[in-house]
Amino acid sequence: MSDQKFPPGWDEARIRRVLDPYEDQTEDEQADEIEAALQAEGVTLMAVPTALVPEVRALLAEKQGA
Repeated sequence: MSDQKFPPGWDEARIRRVLDPYEDQTEDEQADEIEAALQAEGVTLMAVPTALVPEVRALLAEKQGA
């Protein structure tokens, strides 16, 4: 990962902290996490066409900055 470009405020150590818990998950733990996300209150999951993902991310960032 040393030649990778990271988003502002991110580095390899931070990415490792995010990824490490997921790399050791069993399939059952993965399924449980997905099920919990589907049941979470105040959250909506939806499919977004890939071409629109940058626009959706920009809208979310704008909303969070408000």
